[in-house]
Amino acid sequence: MPRIFIDGEAGTTGLDIKARLEAQNIALISIDPAQRKDPKARLEKMISADLVVLCLPDDAAREAADMLAEHPEIRVLDASSAHRVAPDWVYGFPEMSASQARHIAQASRVSNPGCYPTGAIALLRPLVDAGLLPPDIRLPINAVSGYSGGGHRVIEQHARDGGPAFALYALELEHKHVPEIMRHAGLSHRPVFVPSIGHFARGMIVSIPLHLDQFGAATSEDLRQCLRVAYQQSRMIRVVDDSSGRLTADALAGEDILELRVHGNDAHRHAVLTARLDNLGKGASGAALQNIRLMLGMAAA
Repeated sequence: MPRIFIDGEAGTTGLDIKARLEAQNIALISIDPAQRKDPKARLEKMISADLVVLCLPDDAAREAADMLAEHPEIRVLDASSAHRVAPDWVYGFPEMSASQARHIAQASRVSNPGCYPTGAIALLRPLVDAGLLPPDIRLPINAVSGYSGGGHRVIEQHARDGGPAFALYALELEHKHVPEIMRHAGLSHRPVFVPSIGHFARGMIVSIPLHLDQFGAATSEDLRQCLRVAYQQSRMIRVVDDSSGRLTADALAGEDILELRVHGNDAHRHAVLTARLDNLGKGASGAALQNIRLMLGMAAA
């Protein structure tokens, strides 16, 4: 039975991953709460495991990874954003390419994707790879997330009566997910990324508007068919035909599915790409469980 230690199990993502692993044929290694900040005690737990899952702030995740630098036999999955563009870490998005799941299964160090990048990359990477979108396209990317991904302070604000209905944030345009989106979507220019938080606990929509005339003769159906082909074997990503004209962000709360859509008006040569997911599901712990099973050689859930 594989042994896993979650460093940072008391946080939102750590608790969710722990709950998921308790239902698997896996032995969880625990640490006394009083020793959670004791580097020696943590290292002892780490080197007794087959796999360490880091559910820590970025700086703490880097420190934990450095602690294991002399133990390459201990496999690490980092749920923070600390290593998502690091050259010696494998990006933990199995559906990103035909070979990505194999790379994850063989890797010693894997970075779990961010929730916003999961939606953006799932939409953009196949279109860039197929030549339907040029790598140097200049894009706006809009997104709204449930408040559960915002940390303790944001969760407290929304959980109380009279919490904020909606808020744009990161308007200094330096969101830490932008380099991750650029690297793994294959973009050469920074997108203008505008994230927001809504007054609902779980759920997310990433939306990308396009002027189709800016990059050739492709139609919205061409984009849709490209996505269908890219994910036809995926169990977690669905390309959905939807002409309802309306999309709610929390419809997939509690699920690990990622839904992709192309909303088009070919008369105006306009399209909007959308990705809908649970920010704590395929956007966090659901993706982590998927990567853990690959890294441990377990059958897909």
